[in-house]
Amino acid sequence: MSHSQRILFKGGTVVTMDPKVPNLVTGDVLVEGGRIVAVGPQLAVDDAEVIDASGHIVMPGLIDAHHHAWLGVMRRLLPDVDGLFAYIDVVAEKLGAHYRPLDMFLSTRLTAVASLDAGITTLIDACHSSRSPEHTDAALDALEGSGIRALHMVGPAMDKQASSAHLPGDLQRLAGNWNHAGSLVKVGLFGQLNLDWWRVARELDMRILTEFIGDLAKLGPEFAQAGVLGSDNIFNHCTRVPPETWKLLADAGVNITVNPRSDALFGFDDDSFAYQIAIDHGLAPALGIDLDTAFGSDMFGEMHALFGQQRSAMRYRRFRGETDAPAPISVEAVLQAATVNGARAAGLEGQVGTLTPGKQADIIMVRTTGVAVWPVTHAIGTIVQAVERADVDTVMVAGTLRKRGGLLIDVDQAKLNAEITASRDFLIQASGYRTDLFKTRT
Repeated sequence: MSHSQRILFKGGTVVTMDPKVPNLVTGDVLVEGGRIVAVGPQLAVDDAEVIDASGHIVMPGLIDAHHHAWLGVMRRLLPDVDGLFAYIDVVAEKLGAHYRPLDMFLSTRLTAVASLDAGITTLIDACHSSRSPEHTDAALDALEGSGIRALHMVGPAMDKQASSAHLPGDLQRLAGNWNHAGSLVKVGLFGQLNLDWWRVARELDMRILTEFIGDLAKLGPEFAQAGVLGSDNIFNHCTRVPPETWKLLADAGVNITVNPRSDALFGFDDDSFAYQIAIDHGLAPALGIDLDTAFGSDMFGEMHALFGQQRSAMRYRRFRGETDAPAPISVEAVLQAATVNGARAAGLEGQVGTLTPGKQADIIMVRTTGVAVWPVTHAIGTIVQAVERADVDTVMVAGTLRKRGGLLIDVDQAKLNAEITASRDFLIQASGYRTDLFKTRT
């Protein structure tokens, strides 16, 4: 489909996530030129291709606000690892050290198309394995070829063999190639706490990502200086962060992303719960999946985890006698974290995250006709608690269909599967790492 065509999602339940654009029990969404033109009941349109949305919910695409796409080839390699440094030893020191640009391309492509298949239309790709400009170019080519909207965060590789001598100098080239109006794929910096690198990124108007676990990293007094922290910063995890640091982050208006499943996997969080502390400070945390080594591209799993973990953590606090413990989370807040808040984290709140006329047409349509889903008596509750990735029927990014009738468009899955398997086998052989199909504990 070209951007000049008009597409009408007709007769679906419409969830806009925009308080100024009403949800509709039965309504239509019109797309033209890659943008949403109108949202309303029984839109009068004669010259559009019609997608029958009856029996479906039409909603904004999901936004995965933190994912290491380069780990796609390592799916479920470490399903129950519970130590950060044991994980780094395998994914970085052993397998990651042997990544070729080809492995970077294939892993990133797998993550991108799997994300689209699951209704994820935007990905913040946290690449802590930018081993060379060639590796970065391979990842960016994979993202662009998939059709997903992405913010690729370039960062040094974690293993001791890697060199980061090309960073941050390569950022200017990358910004010139990718950070232009209309590009679905853009580049930012995975800069941790390196303020010299931050200055380079800011000169290029790039967003800056930091993974932040409070008892493993500290913010020195220089971070409290005016202009050091700001709305272009993304802080991920934010677990076990001291109160004075939370105040600093909140006052600066940084973006917070949390990964409910991986934060639990590694034992990063406690029952103060980073998501809730961010909310308590007036911030709007977004959701990320983080890892393929344990999970995969499934934001519905993250929504389930956020709902359950927040309610458990707040009730634990209440059971301990905290009379002012925060209220249980709502399904609407969960969906907001997976859409609106993710758009804000990516710097795209004016473009995606809601079904608002004038915004980019990043739209998904999920089936409600499955036996595990109907009857639909609460639309957002159905999305958060019942719908699964298999129910994602149609996916559109910037007005272009990427999935239709439950099938990805222009993706040779058999070929990709063979290429990914060959990549995995190469990395295992090159590293000498031994796998066991049935052993899980690392």
